[in-house]
Parts: sequence; structure tokens; C-alpha cells
Amino acid sequence: MPGIDAVLEHLKRDEPAALARLFEWLRIPSISTLSAHKADTRRAAEWAAANLRESGFAVELRDIGTPRGSGHPIVWATTPGGGGGGGGPHILFYGHYDVQPADPVELWDSGPFEPVIKPKQGEVGERIVCRGACDDKGQVAMFLDAVRAWKLAGGKVAGGVRFSVLLEGEEESGSVNLDAYLGAHAEELRACDVCLISDTGMLSRTQPAITYGVRGLVYTEVTLHGPDQDLHSGLWGGRCPNPNSELVKVLARLWDADRRITIPGFYDAVRPLTPGEREAWKKLPFNQSEELAKIGLPPEADVGEKGFTAMEREWARPTAEINGIVGGYTGPGAKTVIPAHASAKVSFRLVADQDPETIRDAFFAWCKANTPPGCRWEFHDHSGGNGVTLPTDSKYLQAASGAIEKATGKRPVLIKSGGSIPVAGSLKAIAGLDTIFMGFGLNDDRIHSPNEKFELECYRMGARSHALFIDALANMRG
Repeated sequence: MPGIDAVLEHLKRDEPAALARLFEWLRIPSISTLSAHKADTRRAAEWAAANLRESGFAVELRDIGTPRGSGHPIVWATTPGGGGGGGGPHILFYGHYDVQPADPVELWDSGPFEPVIKPKQGEVGERIVCRGACDDKGQVAMFLDAVRAWKLAGGKVAGGVRFSVLLEGEEESGSVNLDAYLGAHAEELRACDVCLISDTGMLSRTQPAITYGVRGLVYTEVTLHGPDQDLHSGLWGGRCPNPNSELVKVLARLWDADRRITIPGFYDAVRPLTPGEREAWKKLPFNQSEELAKIGLPPEADVGEKGFTAMEREWARPTAEINGIVGGYTGPGAKTVIPAHASAKVSFRLVADQDPETIRDAFFAWCKANTPPGCRWEFHDHSGGNGVTLPTDSKYLQAASGAIEKATGKRPVLIKSGGSIPVAGSLKAIAGLDTIFMGFGLNDDRIHSPNEKFELECYRMGARSHALFIDALANMRG
């Protein structure tokens, strides 16, 4: 039976056809948050389903939402026999086929849904430019290419490894139906041993990485109500509360002089950094001043919680952020009003083992305890998810590390991410599954921005790494 060498050779020969397939998928504007693209989003699901069937998987589209079908479908696929049989591990692969809106379209150098390959430019390599190129169609395509190669050149569906595949169509619009789906299908998910997600990144172009932890998230909106109407500021200024002024004064008290969050109990469940982690992270090639310069900031802009480095603050400490704030007149020219209300979007990035609901409730209680005289609050909980950390001695993590090293010639470093992937927390809570994050994106891939890209060398490394990981899993027992 042909082995891994034949599979890797097939990946190399098949690259033009693989890119053509990916470009076909990228041309589908599967913008899940816009109802006008509901049919397009389903087309993207059908494309993924057809691709998996060609690789030997049993595939179905599962309608979700209330009423049923109001959401974007789940693509559910399994290796022959529903993923059963054999004594090796059973892997769940998760990805998403929906994408962010392309706005502002005028800032794209080419059509946001017309994929192009652009030549190397400075340190930026030859790259695919299109919405979804990296997040997440391009990274899912690495896995799709690997299992196709195993079927065609290796002679076995997914190299003989038991796989279940879950591709979501609502990740970019809050995954509003996902937890209900996971709960309803918990038994299927518990049959898996570990989850594989390829929606993360490398440390640099020359240094691959495995992410062993991501932060959780609480995303809220608070509205402070004052008078029952907008008021003339000349007649009422100094006589009643101004919701704009009162809101910013309250929110400014979220941090103390050391930039620690002041909500009572906020840090109670924070898992502390280990000395080993701190020592390992110090050795990683990272220069905060250089990173700040890339976004137009001087070295003195390195601010955050006292006692922790920038990397530690991103990977292992919780944060609070005001993501948006609005109140009163914001149009052109002058309009001297005291607004009836003011609103802010406030989010918290959490670390293991903080519970999103506990933090949300604590924040709302803190707001109530700080209610300005004569005012009242309105609260909205938009979304949330648990942070997760994978034990670094996991045999699956070690197998993934070995696969990446063989594929790239470099041992991957273990990193954490300041971002959030809520599905990982849900899979842990609902099905007890740990997650390996084996992604190949770069910090400058312009995720969610105009001119999103995915560099071809990253794409190639990812496809090879997934193929080699399948080979390692096929030789793993128990």
C-alpha cells in the first residue's frame, strides 16, 4: 500500500488543481452575517460537502436554527462506517466556511471575492489575496487537500484514521446556533478523542508553532439611561446627569493605576503563569517595540497590567476593552444636546479557568454598584466562550509537533493566542474534548480587513503537515 512519500508527492503535483478548487470556493461570498448571502453561504457548505465526498467521506448537511433551517447548515462528515472501527484515535476536525463582510470594498486592490495570486514583495511571500483566503477557507483547504491526497495516492480514506469533520457556517456571525447543535450531538462528539483546528497561526514566516491555549471571551453592551429625552445643554447642563459624561466616568473606573481590572473577584479563577512558561516564552523571538512600530506606535506605548510582559499579557492574562462607545449627536456640525442615553460595547478576554457567565454577571453587578445618581442601566450579553489550554504532554500534541517538524524542517514552538475560538471551550465543556490548534496563518494576513491574504508557502507547509499528522495518527494505537 502506498505510504506517506506517495501522498506528499501527490500534494506537490496536485497543487495547481488544488488552488483551482480553493479559488472556486473563495469565489462564493459566504457572508454569514448578511441575510442577502444566505443562499451563497449554503452554496459554500455544499461545495465543502462535495469535496469531502470525493475524498471518500460520508457527508450530510445538517440544518440548524429555530425554526429549523433558519441558520446556516453544519457540514458533518465521517470516514466510512461513521468513523467507527479500528483501534486508533478518532479525530474531530473543526473549521468554518463562512467569511466576514468585505467592507470597505474600495480599499481592496482586487475584487474581494475574485482570488488572485500576487508576487513576492519584500518579506511578504507569494500569496493568495481574497476574503476567506486565510480565515478560514484556505486553512480548511490544507486539511481537505491532505485527506484527498491520502485517498488518491495513499489508497485509504483519511489514511485509515477515523475522522469526523464539523464545518460551521456561522463562526463569523457569533456561532449563535452552535452550542445548541453541540449539545444535541454530544454523544457523537464524545466518541472522538481530540479536536483539530487549523484556524491559528505561526510565530513567524520561518517559525511554525502549535497553539496550546486560547483566551475566552465575554462580549457585552451596556446602555446608561438618563432623561427621557434629549435636552438643551444650555438649559439643562449642570442641572441633571449627562449619560455621555457619566458613562465614561464609570467605565474609566474599570482599571486601577496598575491597569488591573477592578471588578471584585475578577482574578479569582485566573490560572497563574508557571515559571516554565515564563522561561520558555522569554526565549521566543519577539520584540514588542518592533511590533508596536508596525502599527504606528512608539516604544512607550507598551502599556498593560503591571508586572507582566507584553507577550504574557496577551497569552496568559485577562483583559477588559471598550470596543465602541456612542451617545448623543455625532453628525456633522453642532447640536448642543444632553443625550437621553449613551452606550458602550465592552468585552473581556478571559484565561483558563475563568467562567464567562461568572465574569459577565460580575461586570453587570459592578455597573449597578456604580450607577450614577438618577440613571439606570440596560444590559445585553452578545456572546461568550471559555478559554482552553491543552496539556503540553498530550500525545496528540506531540504527534502534531513531529508532523510539522517533518513538513517544515523546524520544530514548532508552543505558543498561546490572545484571541478566542469559542468552539474549543464549548467542545471541552460539552464533550470533554481538548483541542490542538495547528494553523499556518501570519500576523500580517489582514484577517477581517481589506486585502486578506494567505501566503502560498504557509499553505504548502500546512497541507504537508496535515498529511504527515494523519500518517502519525495512523500508526498510533490506544
